Amino acid sequence: MTQKDSPDTLSKSPQDDYPPLNLLIPQLTIRSILTGMVLGGVLSLCNIYAGLKIGWGFNMSVTAALLSFGFWEFSRVVFRTRKWNILENNLNQTAASAAASISSAGLVAPIPAWTILTGQSLPLPVLMIWVISVSMVGVVVAIGLRQQMLITDKLPFPGGIATAETLKEMYAKGREALARVLALLTGGAVATTLKLFADLTPLPKLAIPGVLKSSATTSGKITLNNLGFALDPSLLMVGVGALIGMRACVSLLIGAIIGWIVIGHQVLEWRWVVPGPEKPDAIWFKQVVEWLLWPGVSLMVVSSLTSFAFSWKSIVRAMRGGTGVAGDTNNQAHTVPRRIFLVSLALVLIASVVLQNALFGIGIVIAAFGVVLSFVLAIVAGRVSGEAGITPVGAMGKVTQLIFGIMAPSNVSANLMAANVTGGAASQCADLLHDMKTGLMIGASPRFQAIAQTFGVLAGGIAGSWAYTILIPDPAKMLITDEWPAPAVLQWKAVAEVFAVGIEKMPPGSLSAIAWAAALGLLLPILEKSSPAKLKTWIPSAPSLGLALVIPPYNSLSMFIGGLAAWIAAKVAKTWAARFTIVLAAGLIAGESLTGMAIAVVKMFSGK
Repeated sequence: MTQKDSPDTLSKSPQDDYPPLNLLIPQLTIRSILTGMVLGGVLSLCNIYAGLKIGWGFNMSVTAALLSFGFWEFSRVVFRTRKWNILENNLNQTAASAAASISSAGLVAPIPAWTILTGQSLPLPVLMIWVISVSMVGVVVAIGLRQQMLITDKLPFPGGIATAETLKEMYAKGREALARVLALLTGGAVATTLKLFADLTPLPKLAIPGVLKSSATTSGKITLNNLGFALDPSLLMVGVGALIGMRACVSLLIGAIIGWIVIGHQVLEWRWVVPGPEKPDAIWFKQVVEWLLWPGVSLMVVSSLTSFAFSWKSIVRAMRGGTGVAGDTNNQAHTVPRRIFLVSLALVLIASVVLQNALFGIGIVIAAFGVVLSFVLAIVAGRVSGEAGITPVGAMGKVTQLIFGIMAPSNVSANLMAANVTGGAASQCADLLHDMKTGLMIGASPRFQAIAQTFGVLAGGIAGSWAYTILIPDPAKMLITDEWPAPAVLQWKAVAEVFAVGIEKMPPGSLSAIAWAAALGLLLPILEKSSPAKLKTWIPSAPSLGLALVIPPYNSLSMFIGGLAAWIAAKVAKTWAARFTIVLAAGLIAGESLTGMAIAVVKMFSGK
């Protein structure tokens, strides 16, 4: 069936450039919601795993759309089930995206940081309720902002456009979609095989040869392997590198060399850091990162806030534009009724305040202020993401931590968990607006999308919380190590510690390092913003430089290898790379992270 005569193809309305709402073909079906919940729950594990490794997760909309298309196409051929149409796939992808984004509700940053600093942890059922409540604030705010940002302001939301175009292409060229599904599964199979082999027969990291002279060790030398320079037999980071682009990967490599070989070696010489075990194959990540985290976090925080400040026009427009509360409109019916929206808004507000007070002892006033701030920052994050395609997650988190640090300087719970609500809800809101843009472009019901998002959050909250407790039963011992660098945890923990214990408790020399890193974090985004397009590619990425200081160098090397491979593929086989690079990389990430999760479950039940 061609695109022209397919019932999934919708004609555009000349009035608003969007296709009319299509209620003639099934959308909100049991299988569309269940498929999205299952895929989203599984993909949430990938983002939890990757988030604790590198500090961020990935938008899983396209991955979920491809996997569901492959599964239901197979079911149609073998079991003669009804065709999986584009609008069912959209609701599946919407639910899966909401579920996979559950990592932004705190599971890879403020929650483990809170556990490390306070020694407390939430029981699994309570943890599920908490992350679901945080995400639901974001869902409700996104519903409220849809009218203003998508219909009135017509913000582009590039991620939503990309997903919509992918869906249209999939249903216009079924064979092409199946080829991409096969590439995704192939990448997953390769990563799974290597991860299983590495677990059954532990593969050592391949040390990069090299020795530095040192007065800090009894042997008088430090190997490059001691500083983390080795090749890691892991494909997850290779996949990440292929996704983030060559500029970020080169910046990671530069940051690793400067941070760990130059600065790391020097702080060891000055005795600001105590060396680890004097063995050629020992990696001193935990020892050295306790110092490097300060310039690394400073560089990431200042650069994020500086880049965020360049979006001041979007921020002003967001503040002046109103919230655009949900309601029926002439150009897009079937929205969430105003009464349901207002009731939902009141429920998530009350639930968030009550949970903050009951679980973390946060005062009612601070908790309520945090929820109100969530709405303000969600508007800002939504507009910035809608115009630029980048959700300022890092900046949102740091802004809220700084605000609560001033309001309650020594209250670690307020600094971390009230900020968790604000930053997490803003991030979830911005991500979901991209999915709403996708639905708008293909004629999906916004009311059905809101239902799908809610079910997705429930699935992600349950699966993601369970995965977190299985993977990291003891955050204080397991995180901020070479196996689990958890750079996002490191950032939130560092900011909270500064407000809790004061700068006098910081390591020697770290204040100067923070100042220099902050200056660089201010300068690089300014250069990037003011430079012509051709020159921008040569300006190092400040967040990537900072990240390289707080993750093991072998992770940076692996990401560089992945980025280099993707760059070469784009030069040598441009068409092939455009079709398959992203899905292959996504397969590598999903394959290794899901296998790692499965291994952790097996070890838990076997008592190992």
